[in-house]
This record gives sequence, structure tokens and C-alpha cells, in this order.
Amino acid sequence: MHAVGCRQPLPLTAITARELVFDRLPLEPDPALGRGDNVLVVGAAVGVGSIAIQLLRQLTARTVIATAPRPESQAWVRTLGAHHVIDHHQPLRPQLEALGIDAVQHGVSLTHTDRQFPALADLPAPQGALALIDNPDPAAIDLRLLKKKFLSLHGEFMFTRSLFQTADLDRLGAERRLRRAHALVDSQTSNGRVVLEQLPSSGSHPLQMVMMSTEGPPGSLMN
Repeated sequence: MHAVGCRQPLPLTAITARELVFDRLPLEPDPALGRGDNVLVVGAAVGVGSIAIQLLRQLTARTVIATAPRPESQAWVRTLGAHHVIDHHQPLRPQLEALGIDAVQHGVSLTHTDRQFPALADLPAPQGALALIDNPDPAAIDLRLLKKKFLSLHGEFMFTRSLFQTADLDRLGAERRLRRAHALVDSQTSNGRVVLEQLPSSGSHPLQMVMMSTEGPPGSLMN
């Protein structure tokens, strides 16, 4: 496979994983928060799961429990940082109890949610949260299983914001440009000043980054 082609899926999986964990559940991206909480990632060896494990380990203090059926995939998720690894082809609760874990605070299902849904609804602590990215068979999703514990269920689709031009789309774009401006300044490779301009709110980019250079005309770094 061509090297560029190998890299193409990364932005898709990374955006999906990031939104799933921090926007949908949602968890706080703060390494000081979440100690003592558990996150169960079902189907963790897939692309989104591989990124989600790393985000959870780097940006939260939560314990990550990954599921994977084969020795190779179990070894893979361990290298990514999973604290515990169990087999989703086997009943989940006995495996968690063997680890001394009675319940999880958050569950992420990445594949075959319809097959796992009764277990997914059983494992979280009261007022816990579940998030998924697949399209399970509606007939297999009994929402009544969530009511007793008052569990929340969240779906993730990375194109929702762009398809429907949601109200937070401009804010997210502005945050990305702000981070890029800081990174450019920290790199000490810019020629001149980096200026953030506030554009009219009706525009698609309310916060534009512009390089004010002493060696030529200003160059837009908006994208």
C-alpha cells in the first residue's frame, strides 16, 4: 500500500475518537481529573479504539479497560496503554469482577453494539454513560435496560457538525487556529508577528490567523 494511503485514515479515526471521548461522553481532557473512574472500550483494537486508548491515557487519569479477542490484538492494546484487557467474546462481567471491578463509569462500544448491548447496559454504575459509533440493529437495542440506572446513551458521527453547520463549528475552528498560532510562536520559526483577527460573525472563520511579516505582505494562515 502506498505510504500516503496508509496515513489517510488517521485524521478520521482521531477526530472520531476525540469527539467520542471528550464531546459525547463527555470527559474532561485534563490529566488531573478522573482518578478512580473506569472507562470500558469494547472493540479497542480497531482504529478509533487505538486512538481512544491513547487519548484516555494521555489526557485523563482514568483506568482504561480494553476488550480484544485475539492474543495479537490484546498485546496491541496493551502497548497503547490499556491498564486491563479482557475478551469481548466471553462474558464481560465475570472478567471485570476477576479484576476487582464491579462497575465502570463510562463505556465505549466501537463494533457489534447490538450483540453486546445487554452487557453494556449492565456494567456501568448508576448515572453512567455509554457511547457508540456503529449502527446497531434497532431491534437489539432495548432502551428500557438503561432506565433503572439512569444511564445516558450517546452516538458519534464526525460529520454532524459540518453537515448541519452546528453552532459550535466556528468555535472549534477558532480554537484550532488559536492552538496553531501558539505552536507557531513557540516554534520560533515565524518571521514577524502572528496576529489573530476577529472577523465578522457571519463569516465562516470568525478568528483568522495572519502572519504580519517584515519580509513581505501579510500572509493568511487561516486554514
